[in-house]
Amino acid sequence: MDVNGTTLLKMRRMSRKAILCALAVFVVLYFMFYHNSTCLHGSTVMVPKDQKFMYDHSRRAIPYYREMPLIFIGGMPRSGTTLMRAMMDAHPEVRCGEETRVIPRILGMRSNWERSELEKKRLEEAGITSEVIDSALAAFMLEIIALHGEAAPYLCNKDPFTLKSSVYLKKVFPNAKFIFMIRDGRGTVHSIISRKVTITGFNLNDYRQCLSKWSTAMEMMYSQCLQVGAANCMPVYYEQLVLQPELWMRRITKFLDIPWNESVLHHEDFIDKPGGVSVSKTEKSSDQIIKPVNLEALTKWVGNIPDDVVKDMVNIAPMLRTLGYDPEANPPNYGSPNSKVADNTLHIQQNVAFWKQREEELLKKNPADLGQPNDPVVKPGAQRVVVAHHQP
Repeated sequence: MDVNGTTLLKMRRMSRKAILCALAVFVVLYFMFYHNSTCLHGSTVMVPKDQKFMYDHSRRAIPYYREMPLIFIGGMPRSGTTLMRAMMDAHPEVRCGEETRVIPRILGMRSNWERSELEKKRLEEAGITSEVIDSALAAFMLEIIALHGEAAPYLCNKDPFTLKSSVYLKKVFPNAKFIFMIRDGRGTVHSIISRKVTITGFNLNDYRQCLSKWSTAMEMMYSQCLQVGAANCMPVYYEQLVLQPELWMRRITKFLDIPWNESVLHHEDFIDKPGGVSVSKTEKSSDQIIKPVNLEALTKWVGNIPDDVVKDMVNIAPMLRTLGYDPEANPPNYGSPNSKVADNTLHIQQNVAFWKQREEELLKKNPADLGQPNDPVVKPGAQRVVVAHHQP
C-alpha cells in the first residue's frame, strides 16, 4: 500500500473514532439534559428528578412513590377494619392511621364520571383523558396516604369502602396489596344499627333492608378481590382473627412481605404512642381498639334481629352462604379462642369500670372533635353519640 493509501486508512479510522466519541457525548448529554428536563413555553428548563420524602420523628427521610407496596384495608364498616389497622399500626415499620374519608369519596367521583357517557365525553373533549385522571388521582391519593400520619417504611390505608375499587387501585398502584375484612353480616348489621353508624342508603330502623344492602356491597367487594387475585387480595375473617390472632397475623404479615413482629399482638399497648396506634376521637370503633383482642362483640347480634328477618335470612343476605356462614345457625359456632384471647375477655368482663374510664379518658383528650355538624341532637343528660358517616 502506498503512502496515500495508508494516510486515507488512518483518516477513516480517526473519522470512525470521532463519530463514536460524538455519539457517546450526545447520549450523555441527552440523559443529563433532555431526559431530566421539562418543556416550559417552548424552552427546555432543567429540573431535578421527582423525588418525594416523608420524615419520621427522628428526621429520617423515607421516599414514597406510586410503585411502593401500599397496603389497603377495607370491607364493610363494623367488620373489623379498625381492629385490623390498629394491629398493623402496632408494627414498628407500618403506619395506617385513621380513616382519610376523602379517598373513598374521590374514588366514588371517578366511578360516576366513568358511568356517565356524557360526562366522560365532556372530559375527553376538554383533554382530560383517563390517563390524565389516573395520574391526578394517584398523585392525590398517594399524598393523602403518605402525609396524613407519621412516616414509615410500609404505608397502609384503611377506608372501608375503598375495596369496592380494588381493581382500579391495583391499576394505579401496581404493587399494592389488599386486606379484605369479612364478618358475619348479621353481626355487622347489628353493630351498624346499635351503634348508629350512618351509611348512605342504609335505613338504621330496618334490619331486613340493611342486611340486603350488606349483601350487595359485599358481593361487589368480593368480586373485586377475586379479580385482583389471591396474590394481591387476602380475605380475613373477623371471627377467626379474633379467635386466633397470632395465627392470622403471621399469615397476614407473610402475605404482605413484612417482617414478623410480636407487637402486632399487643396493639393496646401502643395506643396514642409515637410510632404506634393513632386513635381518632370521632371513629366509632376507637372505644373498642383501646382494649386487647377479645370476644365481646362476636355474638352480640344473637337474639337482637327480628324473627321474621331471621326466618328469611337465606333470601335476604345470600352472601352469608357464599362467604361460608350458615344463615340458619343461631347462635353460630365460629370456633374456639386461644387461651390468651379467653383471658383478655375475662379480664375485660371483670374490670368493666376500668375500661369504661379508659374510654372516657380517650374521648376527653379532644372534646372539640365531638362537636361535628352532622352529630345528632343530644338531649340533656343523655350519653353523647359520635356518628361516623360512610358512603358505599
